Amino acid sequence: MQTPLKEKYAKNGDAALITLKAEGHIGENISCKIETGLRISEAGLHPATGGSGLQLCSGDMLLESLVACAGVTLNAVATSLEINLEEAIVKAEGDIDFRGTLGISKDVPVGFKEIRLIFEIKTNESDEKIQALLKLTERYCVVYQTLINSVKMDAKIINV
Repeated sequence: MQTPLKEKYAKNGDAALITLKAEGHIGENISCKIETGLRISEAGLHPATGGSGLQLCSGDMLLESLVACAGVTLNAVATSLEINLEEAIVKAEGDIDFRGTLGISKDVPVGFKEIRLIFEIKTNESDEKIQALLKLTERYCVVYQTLINSVKMDAKIINV
């Protein structure tokens, strides 16, 4: 499935540069509606910061994006390496000290202090193949690499 794309991008590197976009519109009760390819999701405050818990928390969404990307990548790498995964569960856990987000303590950073990505797999493959699976999954997972490499970011406000 990926072979024709790999060949195309090897011949024309510019064809491989794609800009992904996301858009959201702020809503009532401190919320933001995010348009995805399949539906509209509504994000709001986490209950630890005063939210109702009825809306998605952006921190949860970040972890969900990591799980989704890592799961797809794990599956693709396993297929490429001909590793039979009888079962695979991908989990992400992240620790946040909300004193930073709420401005209670300037000594506490805003954001995750630590994120753990856990793969629970059932396979009969050797430890060597399992370690190769992990190494390549880490290497090719876009969200994982973005998080560990602290991508350059820019923010601006446009008054329309």
